[in-house]
Amino acid sequence: MNGMTLYQIQALKDFSNIKRGDLGGWIQSKKNLSQEGDCWVFGEATVYGEATVYGNARVYDKAQVWGSAQVSGNARVWGIARVYSNAKVFGKAQVSGEAQVWGEAQVFGEAHVWGDASVRGEAQVSGEAQVWGEAQVFGEAHVWGDASVRGEAQVFDKARVYGKAHIYGEAKVSGHIGTIKIDFNFGGDFNEILESLFHKDNLPILMGIHPDLDKIIQYKLSH
Repeated sequence: MNGMTLYQIQALKDFSNIKRGDLGGWIQSKKNLSQEGDCWVFGEATVYGEATVYGNARVYDKAQVWGSAQVSGNARVWGIARVYSNAKVFGKAQVSGEAQVWGEAQVFGEAHVWGDASVRGEAQVSGEAQVWGEAQVFGEAHVWGDASVRGEAQVFDKARVYGKAHIYGEAKVSGHIGTIKIDFNFGGDFNEILESLFHKDNLPILMGIHPDLDKIIQYKLSH
């Protein structure tokens, strides 16, 4: 593979659902897969370079982990997902589909990144947050809680998206707004909150977070 020699792994003992003698995926050297825990590489998945898979992490299908990336804890990487550079995927996080996580990015907790989504730079996705579609989270942005970023949306710079916030469509949220916390179970008045937190010139950037919020923004922009 690209001039590298990869070796197919074989289990030396029974553990988890793996039986002694079972063949697994492909690694470049022993340091790519820890001998501790229940970590494993399956199928046509590959781990190479200085990348490490350890703990109880699993890499499946045709997924690739390389560079100095780390996949650990109970994390799962599958499909044709890519985790590379110095990225870290840990906890119970999942990266699947054609998603990519790279740079210094971290995906952890029970977060899930999938589809054609990407998380890069120093961005973090955690909690039970979800990033999918062609969405991008990058820069120093953080997405956590029950938040979701989907479609072609972008969250970047030092933006913070959390709570029950939903960023979708072609929305773009950056550090120019700062922290966004949306909890649609509260009993407040959206107009009062918007007037106290956001200048009218910033309202278009908030479009796509939630249909009800969009209606209010459209009304405010037309008056």
